[in-house]
Amino acid sequence: MSVACVILAAGMGTRMNSDLPKVLHQVAGAPMVVHSIKAATAIEAERIVVVTGHGAAQVTKAVQDWNPDTATVEQTEQLGTAHAVLQARDALAGFSGDVIVLYGDTPFIRPETLETMRAARQSHAVVVLGFEAADPDRYGRLKMAGDTLDSIVEFKDATDAEKAITFCNSGVLCADATTLFSLLDEVGNDNASGEFYLTDIVAIANERGLSATAVTCPEAETMGVNDRAQLAAAERIFQANARAEAMENGVTLTAPETVFFAHDTVIGRDTIIEPNVIFGPDVTIESGTRIRAFSHLEGCHVSRGATVGPFARLRPGAELAEDVHVGNFCEIKNATIDEGAKVNHLSYIGDASVGARTNIGAGTITCNYDGVFKHRTTIGREAFIGSNTMLVAPVTVGDRALTGSGSVITQDIPADALSVARAKQVNKPGLGKRLMDSLRARKSAKKEQ
Repeated sequence: MSVACVILAAGMGTRMNSDLPKVLHQVAGAPMVVHSIKAATAIEAERIVVVTGHGAAQVTKAVQDWNPDTATVEQTEQLGTAHAVLQARDALAGFSGDVIVLYGDTPFIRPETLETMRAARQSHAVVVLGFEAADPDRYGRLKMAGDTLDSIVEFKDATDAEKAITFCNSGVLCADATTLFSLLDEVGNDNASGEFYLTDIVAIANERGLSATAVTCPEAETMGVNDRAQLAAAERIFQANARAEAMENGVTLTAPETVFFAHDTVIGRDTIIEPNVIFGPDVTIESGTRIRAFSHLEGCHVSRGATVGPFARLRPGAELAEDVHVGNFCEIKNATIDEGAKVNHLSYIGDASVGARTNIGAGTITCNYDGVFKHRTTIGREAFIGSNTMLVAPVTVGDRALTGSGSVITQDIPADALSVARAKQVNKPGLGKRLMDSLRARKSAKKEQ
């Protein structure tokens, strides 16, 4: 049966104390709502609907930047979770499969858990995701009778006996679309908060003779984020899991606690990652590479056998072929570095192509920006770029060409040529000493005044 997901993302997030909508605060380099969208995508949801509210325009833009096929609807009045899901009715018109309700501030729900819920849905009209809470606190309680879920009791409405229950509600729920919206139409707001609770559909289903059940997942998976401390805790959980997974997959982390991954980092086995490396979004590292200490990578691809760093920065569009060496304090942006090429020290290579086995000397800069437009530098195979060369783009350096150290290259260099472009050196005998003597005398005079 096909599946759709409704992601509730309308809350203000007052405890965040932020101008940014809560669901746009990031975990592992992606807004929390994106983590929920990724889970929905992983189970091949036919439709994904995000219910916005506070900061609707910002949330809509972020959602559609990530996945333009995701629909958004606005809950203009926050009247409760049942009311929020009802806002998705029109967006799901004509859909008759299962609907899973997710939350934009709960980033750790796994696709495997959602598939377990879908499997349980084959035998029950409504399936709720629950967890055994170490400290039930203010969670809603799941009242079970064997495999049957009798009802969900919100903490504010629970009796002392019900508060003693430790099986708690995550809020994630699954039902077929027709049943879900039919049940939602009967939800009232006669409760302590005066809100329309999504959880009430369980009791309504039972009154109709429809079966409900709950499946269980680890408590950590259901973690919601409501304030900055919880956001930091979520980041810690993500990073701990990502580090453990990387090492299980054959990646060496010499100081795991100092390495930070993004939500989509891909690293091949037998890669060595030294301390204090940070991966931003959209990074793929192939097997057998070495990422040296204090490097920062985002939006890049590093091929087998390459070495990066220490203190290197790879920015979006950096493409490193096999056995490339990018050394200390180098920055690569929107550039292709072909097999065996070296960018060793203190260089900036932006908007460029560097051919195979070319050597880029220390302090080389591709001067790619004229104040309005970006321009491209093309360097051929087996070229040698002397230290402190300025390549003023657009410019092309041919195969096997050389530049003299300190050159400012403003014209194309043919293959096999040597180009030297710097002012003629002039020596003035004795002038250096006379100049320094004069300056020292002036300094002494100032001290005596």
